[in-house]
Amino acid sequence: MSRLVVGLIGLGPGSEPHAKSLHDLSDRIEVRMAASRGEAKAAAFHDRFGFPTTTDIDSVITDPLIQAILVLTPPSAHLDVAERCFAAGKHVLVEKPLELTINRCERLVRAGRAADRRLGVVLQHRLRPGAVRLRAILADGTLGTLAAASMAVPWWRPQAYYDEPGRGTLARDGGGVLLTQAIHTVDLFRSLVGVRSVTAAQVASTALHRMETEDYVSALVRLGNGAPGTITATTAAYPGAPERIEIIGQNGTASLIGGTLRVSLIAGGEEVLQAEGSTGSGASIMDFPHDAHRAVLADFAEAIAAGRDPAISGEEALDSQRLIAEILAKG
Repeated sequence: MSRLVVGLIGLGPGSEPHAKSLHDLSDRIEVRMAASRGEAKAAAFHDRFGFPTTTDIDSVITDPLIQAILVLTPPSAHLDVAERCFAAGKHVLVEKPLELTINRCERLVRAGRAADRRLGVVLQHRLRPGAVRLRAILADGTLGTLAAASMAVPWWRPQAYYDEPGRGTLARDGGGVLLTQAIHTVDLFRSLVGVRSVTAAQVASTALHRMETEDYVSALVRLGNGAPGTITATTAAYPGAPERIEIIGQNGTASLIGGTLRVSLIAGGEEVLQAEGSTGSGASIMDFPHDAHRAVLADFAEAIAAGRDPAISGEEALDSQRLIAEILAKG
């Protein structure tokens, strides 16, 4: 496979795991240019990672040698930038969430289909080894019929995090803990067990934060097969703990805590797939390994070469944001 030539737009903190991954994948992906409107950000990114940088975003979008663009801007800019990329014939990998509202998400997905370009979304928890193995276990029926499932994101963010301009606002982020932090676990949970409906929800901003959007959510849901499920997420749980998914089946139970999978069967036998590293659950928001980002980028390049959708397509990400919207509406 010849190297995929890419550009990056948006060089904030979220670009770090992508840059590290692109170094790892340099035999498969070439970074032609990385762009930020801020001169200081562009210079700092170049100094740290060595990729060529520019403050001219249009030059990246129109460069005829660039085949695909990583859109790493704040979510409020995703639709505008992605539409311009699609119009220029580029494939797009966009950071989560897709966009601020369901309407804008749908427009983004339609734009990719209309342009016949690939759209991938960075929901990297799906490609952690533990999550990949859990999906296979569910597919082969090891756990039997699902009886119940739950997910929890007990994370922490200090007030200083929300004091940054735009953080936790509807205008820039589109939402609070569900859309900005817990979306990874919500997406993985939904893709594993399905969510048929939201029965009830609580959505709140706790006294621990001054912010426009929510920092605590709990919901009762019906899984794809009608079994009961629960979803909880917060950024008010000091000092922060790894996110977790627990699935109860007729034959046993599976738990995915951070990236570590443990499967215990009633008939005997246990499987443990241990993961290393933090999950970004505390005040150090980038404190996690970049291996899952590397897997997303590798899959994106392979999808373009093979003419298929990436593992996490625009439609898949849209379904997860529709679930988030339903929870918020019920709360």
